[in-house]
Amino acid sequence: MGRSQISSSGKSRQFSGHSSQNSQSGYRYVLFYKPYDVLSQFTDRSGDRATLKDYVPIPEIYPVGRLDRDSEGLMLLTNDGPLQHRLTDPRYGHPRTYWAQVERIPTAEAIAHLQRGIALQDYRTRPAIVERIDPAPDLPPRVPPIRDRKSVPTYWLQITLSEGRNRQVRRMTAAVGHPTLRLVRVAIGTLTLDGLAPGQWRDLSPTEVKTLRQFRSRL
Repeated sequence: MGRSQISSSGKSRQFSGHSSQNSQSGYRYVLFYKPYDVLSQFTDRSGDRATLKDYVPIPEIYPVGRLDRDSEGLMLLTNDGPLQHRLTDPRYGHPRTYWAQVERIPTAEAIAHLQRGIALQDYRTRPAIVERIDPAPDLPPRVPPIRDRKSVPTYWLQITLSEGRNRQVRRMTAAVGHPTLRLVRVAIGTLTLDGLAPGQWRDLSPTEVKTLRQFRSRL
């Protein structure tokens, strides 16, 4: 990931990028930095929660996978159905990288356990790449901030998964005694949050689209 830093410039709900389609095929590929407390869908039945529609004014594109309402970070939106299938099907093991702020400082044993895979109640996770982030990453502040317990230190981990199950990172860290307080997805494969602030989106570059299309063609 390089240096642990993400720009905090820009304003929430500020649109970026251009409106043209990414390719002659008519497919559209958009990266979005989902803020905290935003649903990773375009509609809300209750009608009173922020959704992707409040940030991304592009019709007929859909999220590839999801991020929980209380998580932040990178989402890929597209109308490319075959690519959506490829990226979300756990059989293909497409990597996703997260920065997780956890309670207390994990021991080497706890990190090794995460790396080997965790036996949760309903399944066992695949082996993961887990690294310490020290110093802490330079992220935009979360609104609202995490709870502050002066007597309990926190620590940041970089966790790369090859599967994307419901609340997986949170369940994994809790299982080894380090509940996740803040979770930010910083990469989907080679795509990263670089250049985006919370609430901003951009179209993929031609090079990024070419890489994605090559991945899709291996279906």
